Amino acid sequence: MTQPEHLDVLIVGAGLSGIGAACRLEQDLPGKSYAILEARDAIGGTWDLFRYPGVRSDSDLHTLGYRFKPWTGENAIVDGDEVRDYICETAAEYGVDRSVRFGLRVTGANWSSEDSLWHVDASPVGGGDPVSFTCSWLFCASGYFRYDRGYLPEFEGSDRFSGPIVHPQAWPEDLDYEGKKVVIIGSGATAVTLLPALAGQAAHVTMLQRSPTYIVSVPRKDAVANMLNRLLPEQAAFAITRRKNIWRQQFVFRLSKSRPELVKRFLRWSLKQQLPEDFDIDRHFTPSYDPWDQRLCAVPSGDLFKSLSRGESSVVTDRIASFSESGINLESGEHLDADIIVTATGLELLAFGGISLSVDGIEADLPRKIAYKGAMLSDIPNFAYALGNYNVSLTLKVGLVIDYVCRLIAYMDRCGYKKCTPSHPDPSVGTNPMLEFGAGYVNRSVHLFPLQAGGASWEMSMDLARDERSLGAEITADGALEFERAAVRAA
Repeated sequence: MTQPEHLDVLIVGAGLSGIGAACRLEQDLPGKSYAILEARDAIGGTWDLFRYPGVRSDSDLHTLGYRFKPWTGENAIVDGDEVRDYICETAAEYGVDRSVRFGLRVTGANWSSEDSLWHVDASPVGGGDPVSFTCSWLFCASGYFRYDRGYLPEFEGSDRFSGPIVHPQAWPEDLDYEGKKVVIIGSGATAVTLLPALAGQAAHVTMLQRSPTYIVSVPRKDAVANMLNRLLPEQAAFAITRRKNIWRQQFVFRLSKSRPELVKRFLRWSLKQQLPEDFDIDRHFTPSYDPWDQRLCAVPSGDLFKSLSRGESSVVTDRIASFSESGINLESGEHLDADIIVTATGLELLAFGGISLSVDGIEADLPRKIAYKGAMLSDIPNFAYALGNYNVSLTLKVGLVIDYVCRLIAYMDRCGYKKCTPSHPDPSVGTNPMLEFGAGYVNRSVHLFPLQAGGASWEMSMDLARDERSLGAEITADGALEFERAAVRAA
């Protein structure tokens, strides 16, 4: 039998987080062997998967990108292919692209206390014999949603509709929407991105939403960043811009939590400046919840509002009764004509890429595990994962986690440890869902994810400054990690 290939670190996923983790390994732990297993056939993760018109970042690339790879482009909010190119360029620059194994989906991983190693099984996506690996550390950077399908509710009569029904996650390259009436179902980030992108060529685009979302216009270009790029060395300009934008993101979130009525008034005032006088802001853009109870949707330079003002698109707030041959029947009794229906109805969440994790042959009950520092899980050794905060650019927290894991591995090497396990002192303590975020796609699947608990190291704080302190602290500061040297084998 062929022996499994052994690696010091096995990274699952070649997206923004996985490539970032590999680059940090190259910089901080250059002697470590590693590989990146990627189920798809290209680097980029989300940014290679989503190909719908207008796909873009909703955070500035100064903070969404890597700390060690300055973004110097003129636009701060960039198209999806620019993010993908940035990831691929970084991978090539640091040489980590050579370590990606494409077309392999990790299905299971078992930690063996006998040899202090993970035994990992991967299946070739195109068929063939399973491939096995062993590794000292397993780092899951596979994201938090299914790549093979998005969430699609059941719509009565959908089989009667005569035109195409398209989910943005599987956008057909040859879809012709020129001169067509398009209805987008949804009000989240994907819907508000699609509307202005389609409106230029479609006959008319309607965004049909069950309830409103807070939407704010942000500049596509960062004037301060562009000025600094002209005046200062690249790294200095980038560092100042990145810190400025982190502060701004955190300030808006904190103000929304402490003074929600003030933020509501500002958002409404901003909308009034950008929309026609007769536009019903209260009905279409004033949610029942407070700002940042769900994520604010950002639109670059008000492109959504410009499209609405030109009359090439519209917003309808109503509920769907059924589909008809020619469109959608609404509960109000109205009918929306459509040639194409786009279901921007959200993601289907998937914890840790759907990998079945076991410890000594006993499958881990992941929804009962407790997150440690938002980086590891209780009672699961030598396992870390990348999951960002929802209130700032995702990679800010992920970058802290990667740095922490590199420091932890280096500490274990210095001390001769082979195994590190977070251990919660009181398993009976009150817990909350790991993902506390009001979005519908999260609420549908939150029970599939681990928990958080009381105590600084066991809470998902959504506070980047607090995360910096927690993940930057001495490895043994909180006493929550249990270390072991290699298992002693019987003679």
